[in-house]
Amino acid sequence: MASILCVASLFLCLTKLSISQREVKIQEGPLYRTEGYPVSISCNVSGHRGPSTQDFQWSIYLPSAPTQEVQIISSKDAGFSYTMYARRVQSKEIYVERLRGNSVLLRFSKLQMKDTGEYECHTPNTDGKYFGSYSAKTYLTVIPDTLSATMPSQTLGKKEGEPLELTCEVTKATTQHTHLSLTWYLTQEGGGSHATEIISLSKDFILTPGPSYTDRFVAGDVRLDKLGATFFKLSIGKLQLSDQGHVFCEATEWIQDPDEAWTLITRKQTDQTALKIQPTARDFEVSITASSSPDEGKPLELVCLAVGRGGDPQLQGTWFLDGKEIAQIDARGILDLKRDYRDRASQGQLQVSKLSAQTFSLKIFSVGPEDVGAYTCEVAEVVRTQTASWQVLQRKQSVGHPVQLREPAARSVTVSAEQRAVWEGETVTLLCKAAGDAAALSVSWWLTPQDQTTPVFVAGMGQDGIVQPGVSSPGPGYHGNRRLEKVDWATFRLEIASATVTDSGTYECRVSERPQNQAKDLQSTQKISVTVKSLKSSLRVNLMSRQPQVMLAHTFDLSCIVRANYSDLKLPFSVMWQFQPAGSGAFHQLIRVTHDGRVEWGDTLPQLHRKTKVSQSFFRSQLQIHDAAMEETGVYRCEVEVYDRNSVCTSGPARVSATSNLLMITVTFPESKLRVNSSSQVQELTISSSTQIECAILSRSAGNLPLSIIWYFSPISTNASHLKILEMDQTNVVKYGDEFQTPRSKQKFYSEKVSQDLFLLNILSMEDSDQGCYHCAVEEWLLSTNGTWQKLERKTSGLTELKLRPTGSQVHVSKVSWKGNATEYGEAGFSCSLDGPGSTSSLYSVTWYWSKGTAVDGSQMLVHLQYDGLLQYGQEGSRKLLDCYRSSSTDFVLKLHRVEMEDAGIYWCRVAEWQQYGHPGKWINQASDESQRMVLRVLRSGYSTHLAALHKCFPLEFMGPRESAVFAVE
Repeated sequence: MASILCVASLFLCLTKLSISQREVKIQEGPLYRTEGYPVSISCNVSGHRGPSTQDFQWSIYLPSAPTQEVQIISSKDAGFSYTMYARRVQSKEIYVERLRGNSVLLRFSKLQMKDTGEYECHTPNTDGKYFGSYSAKTYLTVIPDTLSATMPSQTLGKKEGEPLELTCEVTKATTQHTHLSLTWYLTQEGGGSHATEIISLSKDFILTPGPSYTDRFVAGDVRLDKLGATFFKLSIGKLQLSDQGHVFCEATEWIQDPDEAWTLITRKQTDQTALKIQPTARDFEVSITASSSPDEGKPLELVCLAVGRGGDPQLQGTWFLDGKEIAQIDARGILDLKRDYRDRASQGQLQVSKLSAQTFSLKIFSVGPEDVGAYTCEVAEVVRTQTASWQVLQRKQSVGHPVQLREPAARSVTVSAEQRAVWEGETVTLLCKAAGDAAALSVSWWLTPQDQTTPVFVAGMGQDGIVQPGVSSPGPGYHGNRRLEKVDWATFRLEIASATVTDSGTYECRVSERPQNQAKDLQSTQKISVTVKSLKSSLRVNLMSRQPQVMLAHTFDLSCIVRANYSDLKLPFSVMWQFQPAGSGAFHQLIRVTHDGRVEWGDTLPQLHRKTKVSQSFFRSQLQIHDAAMEETGVYRCEVEVYDRNSVCTSGPARVSATSNLLMITVTFPESKLRVNSSSQVQELTISSSTQIECAILSRSAGNLPLSIIWYFSPISTNASHLKILEMDQTNVVKYGDEFQTPRSKQKFYSEKVSQDLFLLNILSMEDSDQGCYHCAVEEWLLSTNGTWQKLERKTSGLTELKLRPTGSQVHVSKVSWKGNATEYGEAGFSCSLDGPGSTSSLYSVTWYWSKGTAVDGSQMLVHLQYDGLLQYGQEGSRKLLDCYRSSSTDFVLKLHRVEMEDAGIYWCRVAEWQQYGHPGKWINQASDESQRMVLRVLRSGYSTHLAALHKCFPLEFMGPRESAVFAVE
């Protein structure tokens, strides 16, 4: 009876541990809320069974009847509400808001005094049977609204920069402990209902300015002071135009709930104070800048600038010439031109504009005698009135600025170059421009090469536009690499396409004209120096990477930098990226980006096509490789070919090429965090019992990489190396080891994944042959982009030794030593016997083993004769060469047919005793024992007589392993 009670108690304990307990929680009370304001009470349930979305029912126990339940609302039943709450529920004044499937809020949009009472939240049972709590209660007290915030309604007129003080009185008569917060707001016309926060005092007595008043608060211009117990004063030291609008204050009362959270219970706003601010004028100065003596027919621009102190005034400008008004532009940019100037503006000869808030411009595109005189500019500061008109606050006028026409000057020539230093292959562009009045001009270009003093004629153009090529030019005019053209009457352009180093030197432009009534040309000259730099001596290519070592599956990039020390190389180039795999001596093309943007892939690393990004600009080509794989470890380099524009147009060869330095990129495995429990233990079991062996993962690498679990077994009796029982690979496929392929072994041993970090090996029906040491090996794997698995780490657990408690059965195998010879292609026999007659109720099985040398690490099972007489061979094909049988109930024989030289070695047997257990069809391995090792030497056929004679002189038992090995081979 006691044992039955113990089992029942254990069952009840296990049942409680396996079944979760339902628990309903409601917001902790007591709660205090104000009449007329909204309120919410939270409720949630945990540990439940059934659907994830649970239903909730709310009831109240009123102070007048504390034991009588009054139903308010249900999330499941629309008819749940009692009459006194039905109307408020139907009008949505009372409703349930669901936060999650197991959490809701009971909400009152407008609380009434009669809502005071004890509230109960109940959850209907979905668990099959009752276990846990299904309801919870809290108390809510509704208190009257005693908060008051007052400030007289008024309208104040202030000037910009004057101070402002407003006072707000806040009172409350709440009997509970509450805190107040107060905020001053400003609303402006056109801002809708949006109010700007000026400054606030929190319930924790912390002053915080509004975002647009922060700087003024820090400077002390905006303040909030508490005067006595009920008055709060807003002070602004200097009003700004942005302060105009309606100002009011808002008071908020807070109470602290039992969960220590502060909750708003009431809020009041005062009447508003209308604040109107009159702007004040700002002092400023006005000045004009312009050239005083322009050339007749040339443009003239006068700029009027108003410079003042602070603020952002609105200004309008008026232009005068000799005291007569020319034009006016108001604060909005609207232009008013007087009649004569209105006609000139419509013809594009004059422009009046406002360049900025304080800058006005008068531009005359062709100055004539009528534009000579003294110009003045008047700037007026204005403000917008309520009638949308402009009111002038003040006016300021500049000093008169005289404008006179300049007498024609002698003609001059200027020479310029787009670039005075270019790379060979680029174009040299020179401009020669003559000043003065329009006239018929001719031009000639001359070059004095570097290290020479005699100029050479390059090209020329007569007054009729005919081009005369120089003697070194390859063809007429623009047909060669030198081209001379006329841009306008006074400007001539010389272009030398695909320049060479020999085009360096000093260029001279000579402009000639024939004035009227003169027989001799007048000539003006100007010089300029040009340098054509050599590409061959300047081109450098450098290959760089920010991470020469990159983790597997990460991204790495390579930068091929062209002429990193110079910034003016603008010629097109192509880049070829090359790769030398680790251990290889040859470079292969990865990708080539041509100068015209074409991409050509090589045959090496084809997987790069889908995970490579190439970007190219002047001076740099970048190769970015995503999801790095191990096969991308190796040496990288880039080869750059530079083209000039002439070879690009004619599809000619590159002008110059260069190869970068070599850069080694190594793709490495990420650091593994894998740790496996390495503690060892011993389990002592009874015969035929079952057990489990744990393989516990203590830590894993980031990302929970796939794991493979391999279970090993080392029998105690054979001292053999660890045998693989089974493996559950990283894809969860289970494979059994060679020695455990039988159906019986697969039934006895199976692996189980309990969680991400715990694996079990189940061993059913423990037998004598199962005694030994067990352990697991855990391997962490990465899947590379090409679909191959990469092993990151391998860790081995501690040993678990399984022992059987003594059963009383013992098997003793004869330990008589034996050594013998066999002739090649002959037969050999071994016997194995029990000491004693054995038990009449037992059956016996025998297993024969063989090892090549003295060590048993490389042993293999030859044949197994089961207790029921069935034979099982260790290797396929051994059936014809081996013969295993019983010569009596306690004697076993192994025969080898057609012995070969490789059959030499050590043989032994293992005998196991089997007895019935439980029912007649179940036999259990009770005990086992091994025989002595038996040494077999194989003699070659035809040499047995010679070897027999040697054996008389040198008995085999006196030969060491080396001599025995030689003997066996000969």
